[in-house]
Amino acid sequence: MIPQTHLEGLLTELHTRLQAVLPTRDRVHALLEAVVSVGGDLDLDTVLRRVAESAATLAGARYAALGLIGEDHTLARFLPVGLTESEIARIEHWPHGLGLLGLLVEDPRPLRLARISDHPASYGFPPGHPPMTGFLGVPVRVRGEPFCVLYLTDKRGGGAFDDDDEAILVAFAAAAGVAIENARLYEDTRRRETWLRASAEITTSLLSGAETPRVLTMIAGHALRMAAADAVAILLPEEGGRTLRVAITDGEIVGAAARERPLPVEGSLAGQAFVHAEPRAVADLGGTGLLTVAGEAGGTGAVCAVPLGAPGSVRGVLSLSRRPGRVPFSPGEVRMLHSFAGHAAVALELDEARRDAERLGLLEDRDRIAKDLHDVVIQRLFAVAMTLTGAARLEERPETAARLLTAIDELDGTIRQIRTTIFALRSTAGVRGLRARLVELVEGAREPLGFLPALRLEGQLDTRVPAGVGDHLLAVAREAISNVVRHAHAGRASVTVRLEQDRLTLVVEDDGVGIPATGRRSGLRNLCDRAESLGGSCAVETLATGGTRLCWSVPLPPTSQGGAAP
Repeated sequence: MIPQTHLEGLLTELHTRLQAVLPTRDRVHALLEAVVSVGGDLDLDTVLRRVAESAATLAGARYAALGLIGEDHTLARFLPVGLTESEIARIEHWPHGLGLLGLLVEDPRPLRLARISDHPASYGFPPGHPPMTGFLGVPVRVRGEPFCVLYLTDKRGGGAFDDDDEAILVAFAAAAGVAIENARLYEDTRRRETWLRASAEITTSLLSGAETPRVLTMIAGHALRMAAADAVAILLPEEGGRTLRVAITDGEIVGAAARERPLPVEGSLAGQAFVHAEPRAVADLGGTGLLTVAGEAGGTGAVCAVPLGAPGSVRGVLSLSRRPGRVPFSPGEVRMLHSFAGHAAVALELDEARRDAERLGLLEDRDRIAKDLHDVVIQRLFAVAMTLTGAARLEERPETAARLLTAIDELDGTIRQIRTTIFALRSTAGVRGLRARLVELVEGAREPLGFLPALRLEGQLDTRVPAGVGDHLLAVAREAISNVVRHAHAGRASVTVRLEQDRLTLVVEDDGVGIPATGRRSGLRNLCDRAESLGGSCAVETLATGGTRLCWSVPLPPTSQGGAAP
């Protein structure tokens, strides 16, 4: 028989040991529940937040945070737990991975402190950060490499973190690393599927002959979603590559003014990507002095610009922006976007090749039509004119002979017009020559005049007239037509541009009120000055039948011309 007093002692000791074991059993159960919780989801952001929340619960911490280590060994992302919205709003900026937090990044081993400020590596807290005392940090490894760091501060109920807290947090970090790796693999797989779907859609559109703006819009939309950006823009060069024009935009932080405003290549992030044919990314545009599409409208957040095309053949820039306070673009995201931007370059190259093919086909058609006009139509008209000339010589009645000569003159004028058309057909397709600009100028006068002026163009205007002389001619024609609109009150007007031998002549006539005896003539003086600067002349006269006739004529440099067939 065990004495009563001895039995009571044994029962007391057993009860004491059970009381000591129960908390450990509860913490093991809590650890298992935390592991199951973080491993029960495949969304990476959800897993990371659950890891931070579970770690705070396991160690009884008031605050917890998860810092993701970037490729430059700084904190690329910081996820806090335990702070209210108002406390978060008061913090000027999140830690960048310096001081005590950076120590755990550089030396990924558990670190436990009773007071944060006692450690020599402590830099203090950012402005607006709530005060914190106790500290416990452990690394979270993925495939043996540190992926992020768990930070815990201020144990609930006071006191400091102990050995048990550190041990259980180290065990939890090992399990959390497995869950994070699974979520990363799932996210990579999902990203590849998104990439493949986007690539297939874009490739199908390109092969089906979709218009370039539609393909670029599709590329911009996919890039916006894949990079989780707030705004995207595709910029194309203009003015000889000195500025970038916003061709396509998507997202919320690009204002209407930014869409209309050209972006200078010099001094802009997109310009750097365009000139150097390499991706450019900044974590915060503020303080860099660089311009960007969304810089004024969307603040100074993270910006990434990737070139469209290989070095030597960059055709534009894909620019993406995130709002201030959001995570910067990681090097992996920049590489993905750079690869994806190749589709936009292919779209632009295909569009240019398509336009070249269309221009080539148009040139071939024009050349064929020009040959037919020259070899068939002109020859027949010339033969008819020769026949009529012989008939006019044999005709004894003056009235009939006069009519035949009039018909011959009309045929000669028709032949000259056809030759002029042949010159125009053989000019470079797709280039707005002098003839096209004159036609556009005259057609623009239809609405203010109330009628369309007659237009007659003769000679090789697109090939013989130098660019400088052509600009003077257009300016004179514009001023003359403007005078007809403002002063003539005409019901009919005509514009004739003739290139004969080595002289270019512009004649503008109207049936209006004529030139008043008094009034300002500064506009006419300018026309004469233009003619005299080129060694020519300008004359304005009032017609006997009413109206005004302006004749502006300048010489052209001589050119050797061989004899042409009729």
